[in-house]
Amino acid sequence: MFRIPTITKNLLIINLIAFLATTVLQLRDIDLADIGGLHFYMANDFHIYQLVTYLFLHANFMHILSNMFGLWMFGCVIENVWGPKKFLFYYISCGIGAGLLQEIAQFGQFYMTITAQDPSVTFSEIFAIGEQLSGQLNAWTTIGASGAVYAVILAFGMTFPNERLFIIPFPFPIKAKWFVLGYVAIEFFSALGSSGDGVAHTAHLGGMLFGFLMIRYWNHHPNSGFDRGRGQQFFENLKRNFEQRRQNQGSGYTNPNMHVNRGSGTKEDDMEYNARKRKNQEEIDAILDKIRKSGYDSLTKEEKKKLFDASNQS
Repeated sequence: MFRIPTITKNLLIINLIAFLATTVLQLRDIDLADIGGLHFYMANDFHIYQLVTYLFLHANFMHILSNMFGLWMFGCVIENVWGPKKFLFYYISCGIGAGLLQEIAQFGQFYMTITAQDPSVTFSEIFAIGEQLSGQLNAWTTIGASGAVYAVILAFGMTFPNERLFIIPFPFPIKAKWFVLGYVAIEFFSALGSSGDGVAHTAHLGGMLFGFLMIRYWNHHPNSGFDRGRGQQFFENLKRNFEQRRQNQGSGYTNPNMHVNRGSGTKEDDMEYNARKRKNQEEIDAILDKIRKSGYDSLTKEEKKKLFDASNQS
């Protein structure tokens, strides 16, 4: 049965609890979205902790459903590959990065709004005007895990670029890299269009931008302090098993499943068996080296089949 990894499962639970709490507390005239949502930094109600808390709040059922579906679909894979610590750091960091870029975009919008009304206003005067309007600026509030979830989708596309996905309503599979690029293009043009649809497109792009920079850094600095992902650990354990079998063979180990040709001497059968095992071991070593250099996705179907067939042998 498919098992949801720890961090992804806990993130899903926390978001669901926060959504239910928001719904219940609204009946008592307590607005969690106003308390924990990310306000514009010039507003009275802005607090630094909101850069984290806004990630766990959602406006309505469809908002949380779409975000949690994306987190479940792609987060399970990425957490299993990276491991829980690295995945959690990535998720929260990209969420904070999305919030920071949203703050910058709101400042740009505020600046253009003020200068459109009074072109004589200087850049330094904008901050004084913002202080005067701080109460009205409380209306600019951002909530939702979309920035972090979009970063997870980006991570999937960069980790498995050629993995094929079936996306409704397309009747044919789409490679993950094109799926991610399509998301980037949609969000980019939506942000430029300023459609006023109430969606924080800039935050979505911010999460993906921070995710892209983080993944590029990790690719160039593989020993960055995080434990290796479960996928890498799997291949390391696999290699250790192969090496242990080779040592056992060198110490006189015999395969109990070996077929003996009665028409030949046992010495000749052992030589053939050992030669075949050496050849298989060399092929497996070459496949493992290829994984370390280019990643698992670089393997051919035949290489993947050979690797997993070998891992299942006793």
